Amino acid sequence: MIYSIENTIISLVEYCEKEGFKGYDPYDILISPINFKLFGKWGPPLATQIMKRLLINIRPFLGVNKDYNPKGIGLFLQAYCLLYQQTNDYKYLEKADWLFNWLIKNYSKGFAGMCWGYNFPWANPQEFKAAWLPSVVVTNQVQEGLYQYFLITGNKLAKQSIVSSALYIKKNIPITRFDEGVSFAYTHQSKGACYNASLHAAEILARSAQVTGKQPDPLIKEAMSFVLSRQKDDGSWYYSYDPEIDEEEKQIDFHQGFILVSLHNLLHLTAYLPSDTKSAIKKGVKFYKDKQFEPNGRSLWRLPARWPIDIHNQSQGIITFALLRDYDPGYLNFAENIASWTIKNMFSPKGYFYYRLTPLFKNKISFMRWSNAWMLLALSHLINIKNE
Repeated sequence: MIYSIENTIISLVEYCEKEGFKGYDPYDILISPINFKLFGKWGPPLATQIMKRLLINIRPFLGVNKDYNPKGIGLFLQAYCLLYQQTNDYKYLEKADWLFNWLIKNYSKGFAGMCWGYNFPWANPQEFKAAWLPSVVVTNQVQEGLYQYFLITGNKLAKQSIVSSALYIKKNIPITRFDEGVSFAYTHQSKGACYNASLHAAEILARSAQVTGKQPDPLIKEAMSFVLSRQKDDGSWYYSYDPEIDEEEKQIDFHQGFILVSLHNLLHLTAYLPSDTKSAIKKGVKFYKDKQFEPNGRSLWRLPARWPIDIHNQSQGIITFALLRDYDPGYLNFAENIASWTIKNMFSPKGYFYYRLTPLFKNKISFMRWSNAWMLLALSHLINIKNE
């Protein structure tokens, strides 16, 4: 069967609603009652890395159930707001109402403002993060959903929540100062400078200023200046910088798209920006297209690796090139190419998107946040922009 973008959206919406927006996640194994900490500091991260690579979903046998993911719900809220704007169909607004109310009831308590985290613990050898521990990355996607919902409804509680989440950034998130600017931490427990996360924090502050009509926080510009200073001559960004050892984590993947979209969003949210923002975006998105995608719309994994093909790379490509279409007349068509390739190669007849493709196998596990929420948002952006 050949699916158009419009029909894919319809099928994907039906699937996600049938599942009640609940699902599994590549990183959710630590919900299991099995105490992986008994295997030492490497137990939880190894369990996570192994589980996200398995081609067969054994989560039910390990006590992991489908669940709501706050970031996924925030992504769905953004998508449903876009679909309502496109169609004026109240069925999308009714679902947006439900998603909004769920987020308002399920934020992480005990912080200066409203914030959200993953519904599962996550770990690496250095640290273990508890379930629901908030982060700026999750909070940004949720706040973006609240912002889109506010724009179409004028809901006062949405506005209050947008402003409240900025208090979480201002009062709970550490800041590292550099000669070139500042960097917001990933969580209230984090150190170092993760470039996309810091820009997410800046977006949260900028949306708060937008809905209140107040002057943007000067830290927004400082955060942007620091990230812009870390851009390479070819237009790329690495993932993060550790000032204690003066080294960057040399990872280039979909986070390049995150950085570009954040800079784009900040351009539209506030006029108080570094003067070289547009030139950095132009150079960065050209690198993204030329080096991280093939002409047919198939993404690379992490440069220079070509495999696996991950649905997250595909969805972020659609979003980035659709939103940044003004930087090159061919970018919107390229976003369509990515969407068409993804639908042809990674969309299941059952109505959901596959997780990954390898040279020999397809990982057909359905992940609600990582795969379906991101692809619904990507296709909703694309269809909205095409029909402007």
